[in-house]
Amino acid sequence: MADYFYVNKKILPDYLEKVLQAREMLDSREAATVTEATGRVGISRNTYYRYKDYVFRAKDPSRGQQAVLSLLLADQPGALAGVLTCLTDHRASILTISQAIPLASHASVLMSLDLSRLEGDLAKLMTDLEKLPCVKNLQLAGLE
Repeated sequence: MADYFYVNKKILPDYLEKVLQAREMLDSREAATVTEATGRVGISRNTYYRYKDYVFRAKDPSRGQQAVLSLLLADQPGALAGVLTCLTDHRASILTISQAIPLASHASVLMSLDLSRLEGDLAKLMTDLEKLPCVKNLQLAGLE
């Protein structure tokens, strides 16, 4: 989780803010296509695609927070139960879980979480999840 920082946008290049603006235009349907959104904010499509999955707006913590985690678990009894126990220990509320059929001794799991009552921070939760022997890969797929 050391890959994530909170920084003031004043020290970042302005195109990162424009990537967020383009994504918000697409989400709100203010723009119909990536080409339209990027043209309106003044960045290239390449810039948008390069950074769209890596920049997020910080939210007011009093409004709660949601995260989407993508996990690759070992196909073994109790693997998902261990993950759920860790989430419960951190007081993360599970909104949705989607698990694929295990292939090659691994199962892909996508979870959306409500972090409004999280004990500690998201970095600590992810570190603790990564320590579980059944967790082979963990990625933060989204944060709102």
